[in-house]
Amino acid sequence: MPALVAGLTVTIVFLAVLSIVLTAAGPDGLALSDQRESEWIALLYGLLMIPSLILTLRYRMPLLLTGNVFAIIFFVSLGDRVAFEELAGATMLAGAIVLATAILGLTGQLARWIPAPIVHGLIAGAVMPFLVGVFSSLSTSDGEWRVAVMVGAAVVGYLVGQRLLGTRFPAIVPAFLAGSLAALLTGQLGEFSSTFSLPSFELVRPVFSLTAILTVAPVLLAVMTVQSNIPSVIYLRGQGFAPPERLINLVSGGTTLLGCLFGPVAVSLALPPVLVTAGPDAGERSLRYRALFLPVAAGLLIALFAAVAADLAQLIPPVLLLAIAGLALVPALVAALKAISEGPLVLGPLFAFAIALSDMTILGLGPFFWSLVVGTAISAFLERDGMKELRARAEVPSGAQALPS
Repeated sequence: MPALVAGLTVTIVFLAVLSIVLTAAGPDGLALSDQRESEWIALLYGLLMIPSLILTLRYRMPLLLTGNVFAIIFFVSLGDRVAFEELAGATMLAGAIVLATAILGLTGQLARWIPAPIVHGLIAGAVMPFLVGVFSSLSTSDGEWRVAVMVGAAVVGYLVGQRLLGTRFPAIVPAFLAGSLAALLTGQLGEFSSTFSLPSFELVRPVFSLTAILTVAPVLLAVMTVQSNIPSVIYLRGQGFAPPERLINLVSGGTTLLGCLFGPVAVSLALPPVLVTAGPDAGERSLRYRALFLPVAAGLLIALFAAVAADLAQLIPPVLLLAIAGLALVPALVAALKAISEGPLVLGPLFAFAIALSDMTILGLGPFFWSLVVGTAISAFLERDGMKELRARAEVPSGAQALPS
């Protein structure tokens, strides 16, 4: 039963993340066609469920591979500055680097090159505008009282959910229900006239643009390894599991490389689901792997009905989707801000956070690239003791490390 509850929690998060995917594919993101949008949803949710299930059954531990949600957030933040095909090319290169470092046994070295606190600063900067946008949409200065009522209902639903449900059930669910009910009562829901069709996949011809590669690949490399795979493996070890670290990175890089033939997908272990399904609340350690059965089934089902899922963007007002996405990202923002403030690096991550929030563009490269570069350079120059402490942590035997549960 505990494993089933943990699996249900992850499944609900899967559904909540769909609002972020729809935002990324919509007019404020990649502006994909309906066909391409449904293909991308099927790719993100369906492709990775089979290797996840195989790894989970083989090693009897919860190993859920997903399209990295922070990569999707990053794609939204880029807006129309990078084309879909260019994103596929840059993501493919990032996957190839992850694959190569796994083959050469150098994945751990990435944590020395790209300190985790700098990555958290970048993530916080990428996520913050989503939450800020929630409150910007509450303005009634243009007479949009219906929008304010709808978004306000979602915010109240989220806060009440947090108060009454705590960590037992994601508060994003009552937020979505309250916002949708308000949209219905104020006449803002669209029409939902989808007919079921099986997902089809059309090959994407990746474009390898130097500007896109320099802007996108370093960030994806950081979130796939430093922010996702490495801490997930550390947490699993801390819970008494023996995860196949090199194989995980091989699958992560290899499936990213292959998946990008159909669209940009940065594959990694999903850290939040790992914390839920591998932790003590998921029951007896030998049975925790069962917590992945329900999310895997849900992912395959979403992929099967990808065309229907894509049509949700026509039913739900875009401003509500954006608000739900912002509220869904609150836990990620809280975790990133905590990581920035707790040290041992502070100044570098703070600059990384500020630059990621800015419109800084130098030599044609946007703020996310410079967030990593400048943040790391500042910490290397001004926070040497903190950098030494991080390196010392990385050299501790893997079984002795653990993230807090």
